[in-house]
Amino acid sequence: MKKLLTLALLSLAFISCSKKTQCTSEEKTKWQNEETFKANLLAEGYKINEFKVTEGNCYEIYGWDKDQNKVEIYFNPIDGSIVKKENH
Repeated sequence: MKKLLTLALLSLAFISCSKKTQCTSEEKTKWQNEETFKANLLAEGYKINEFKVTEGNCYEIYGWDKDQNKVEIYFNPIDGSIVKKENH
């Protein structure tokens, strides 16, 4: 029973870790320009330590939000909306 419970918990952990955040299914030709997107975030008060494009078709930043909270944020690259935000 203990082995079965451990296996179930490990399976759930793997599923949750492997699930990626999906931001859009639109073609990259419809996305906002990366440099313009970053410049707009900086103008709004964000501070960016790292910017990347994820496998889930998101723009992702590690840094600080407008309120100076340390964050990891996933943005929809089409409209710039926040899809997921984690405070660190």
